Amino acid sequence: MKNNILVALLLMGGFYTTFAQKKTTYPVSGADNTTPSRSEYFSWINNEWDGGNAEQTRVNLDFFKWLHDTYGMQLDIYALDAGNIDGSSDYYGSMKSERFLKRYPNGFGALSQQAATMNTRLGMWGGPDGFGNTPQEAAERTEMIVSLFRDNNFALLKLDAACGNLRKEKWDDFDRMMTRARQYAPDLILLNHRLDLGPGMKHATTYLLGGDETYIDVHMTNDMTAPHHRAKALSRELTPNLTRLTEDCGVCISSCIDYWEDDLILQAFNRNLILSPEIYGNPWLMRDDEYAYLAFIFNLHRQYNAILVNGIVLPEKQYGPNAVSRGDESTRLITLRNLSWEPKKYVIHLDKEIGLTAKGKAKVRLYHPYIHDLGTYSVGSKIEVEVLPFRSALVKVTTKKETDKVLLSGIPYQIVNDKVGNVTEIKLLGNAGETYQVRLESNAKEFKTATIASELKQELLTGKTVKVTFAGNKIAGNYHRKLAVMKESAIPDDAETLYYATCFAADNNALEVRSLYRSGTTAIPQVQKARDAFFTQPVFRRKEVWDKNIFDGDPETAFAVNMVNGEQRVNGQSAFMLDLGENIHLDKLILQAGNTLGADRASVFISSDLKTWKEISYSSDAVLEINLSTEGSFRYFRLDVSPMRLTEVEGYSGGVKVDRSKWRANNLFRPYSGDLKTKKAWKSEFTLDRIDKGAYLCVALDGTHGIEGAWVGFKIDGQYVGAPDRAPSFISNVWEYAVRKSDKNYTYYLPLTEDMAGKKIEAYVLGFNEEVAITPSVWITAYPIPFETQALLLE
Repeated sequence: MKNNILVALLLMGGFYTTFAQKKTTYPVSGADNTTPSRSEYFSWINNEWDGGNAEQTRVNLDFFKWLHDTYGMQLDIYALDAGNIDGSSDYYGSMKSERFLKRYPNGFGALSQQAATMNTRLGMWGGPDGFGNTPQEAAERTEMIVSLFRDNNFALLKLDAACGNLRKEKWDDFDRMMTRARQYAPDLILLNHRLDLGPGMKHATTYLLGGDETYIDVHMTNDMTAPHHRAKALSRELTPNLTRLTEDCGVCISSCIDYWEDDLILQAFNRNLILSPEIYGNPWLMRDDEYAYLAFIFNLHRQYNAILVNGIVLPEKQYGPNAVSRGDESTRLITLRNLSWEPKKYVIHLDKEIGLTAKGKAKVRLYHPYIHDLGTYSVGSKIEVEVLPFRSALVKVTTKKETDKVLLSGIPYQIVNDKVGNVTEIKLLGNAGETYQVRLESNAKEFKTATIASELKQELLTGKTVKVTFAGNKIAGNYHRKLAVMKESAIPDDAETLYYATCFAADNNALEVRSLYRSGTTAIPQVQKARDAFFTQPVFRRKEVWDKNIFDGDPETAFAVNMVNGEQRVNGQSAFMLDLGENIHLDKLILQAGNTLGADRASVFISSDLKTWKEISYSSDAVLEINLSTEGSFRYFRLDVSPMRLTEVEGYSGGVKVDRSKWRANNLFRPYSGDLKTKKAWKSEFTLDRIDKGAYLCVALDGTHGIEGAWVGFKIDGQYVGAPDRAPSFISNVWEYAVRKSDKNYTYYLPLTEDMAGKKIEAYVLGFNEEVAITPSVWITAYPIPFETQALLLE
């Protein structure tokens, strides 16, 4: 079998050879603390416990092949997670079973060959046992697992207590199985998640760090106010003694994607575990313009991988929490973080304090959140580095000649592509109205032409500086700043309207649907196919967690109050809220609910402005039909007891079904009635003279308010505007697991648009119980950093 695969791959121009043919020596656990990291993606949350299939895996591998071919990004391991062979709760599968062959009719051979074309190897999730009760069953289990490494060149096996524990009487079977597997893959990474493997523990490469998964706002949720959802992820502790033989689940790119890059910088360069950089989930839900930076982080890590294995913890008083310097005597990569609302400056000692013992001059270069030459200094000097609020920073200090393909001075920049093709693309970053003196510090002789913003700049190739000016007027003040500490106020008369403004601005879709809307459409075929494979998989459709299902004309799809992981609603109450996107007239509105409407009649209301609601009578059975022929135009509809499941919502005017492309709905928010009343309020008002690109308001509720006990709404120039996002996330219908609930430190977010400049903005906080004890404040920030940009092309 392996010879057939080898021949096939050689014919394809790929590289495929078993590690038994290599002469490298590995520890019995496959790696030690001095072993360079391997990059990994694993498929959990792309699939659930049902597992994936060959076609979805093929599509996902095509995505990573596109990253490889476009940006030179190397993924070492693609790991198939739960449900592909084994499953939860002591389910041990077989690659000969009908279940497996239905999903992978040709096994893993073609997929391992596909992965090998980009020098990637597969991995597998499973349970530790499965040896049955007879010698024959033990032999079959052993052969199946060993075959993954012998015949398909797998690189990783993740064993999880979620599948069950290893019986003591099977300890020897497990030990023998792993010993055989390592004959074919001596570098095999064995991840041990909460298991006692007896004498087989010697084969385990890692243990699970803290038991934490990193699915944002599901398993990892902010416990402080912050300008984004990933503050808790950025505050993760270091491993004991900086051990690298543990697994931190990497960075989940599936929900709440903003600031993923700060998270990944710390995972890859700060903790730098044996699996780094490590990502999981659905990276195809990122924006098209973010893939270049994802590849940059992977590529930069690979460039310094060999020396990153050596790290020291830096003094917290001087460098902030969990700062680490990694490298050798002449090159250090330092990771810093700022877990506060204000920028922080740290003083870096360019000496043995950071592990730098070489003599001479030291070049200091910031690599994240952008690249910037910070200057050249004598060893023993000190330099101050600013770290932005709730972000990480990566700084390189070296006395060696730098080997980067492109090194600029005089301007911040980001690498778009310097690995693939004949054109090297750099994104120059600058502030509006400012001029920068740009110099190419390296490899000028490798290029024949240089253009900036499509204008020829050959001087760059002769060592001269070039002026680069960014259009616009100079901007005074920082894009990130505190606007107000909110004062407690009288309860506003329009508290109900403010509450509903945010209800209708937000949604209860699965977190991955929110990520899709956040990132927008893609122009990349491989990204689109991976998205389609995820959202059209049968298990996702069965979960009924997307409001678009009730506007698609398909009676087989639905939008339901998802109870898979228990009750998500507050006190079991929720309304169905429908936003038509604009004021229109309807003769009738029909809600197709099957048998899920229930016996209790609920109140129905319509409104054109969220302020004035009119109650409407209706008839109901399996279909709720509401006669609106005598009513005026409206935009908002509310049914104060939500049906548990809706298959379709339709509107008619003049006997014709109206277009529903602008319609949105949610089904988990409470109606403003009964026990939901405003007991306290805070208010602040202000005017912004400018709105930066990507700007948004953060209303931080520092303190305790209870679960869903405080709400935020706005008025802009007298118009009601809701906050569409919040950390921790608004309640969601569940894809993998429920959004974690919190009773403190919510932060609400409002994206700003240019037309809001110069208008009076009123921010309100509504407290729904007397015990609310918070200090609300309003901040403005922007993501990404609102630089102007110009393209530098070197060819």
